[in-house]
Amino acid sequence: MRVEMDEDLRELIESGQNRKYRLISKNETLLLGLMRAYQIMEAVNNTDELKMFSFLHYEKLRHEYSGLSSVRLHNRYVHRLIFEEKEDLLTLKLIEIDDTHYGNKK
Repeated sequence: MRVEMDEDLRELIESGQNRKYRLISKNETLLLGLMRAYQIMEAVNNTDELKMFSFLHYEKLRHEYSGLSSVRLHNRYVHRLIFEEKEDLLTLKLIEIDDTHYGNKK
């Protein structure tokens, strides 16, 4: 599947460093989770195949995030990668990394 993203996120995935995503670049577990999710997204043919990877917890979002989908970066954290699906081209566009989707339960 083709994956589009902004230059900051691409830099983070390719080099492991980015000023905008400092929190992720400093946390090796989240960074590896992001890289793993990205590699899986590129490897699948459509978003239905993401359901086969249970650790990603792929889901279509509702309410204020209606029209978006997400995957979890790591089971220990609430950080989720939120993205938009473009069905006509089967293209994902990475929108943001969000840690408030389920609220901060700490």
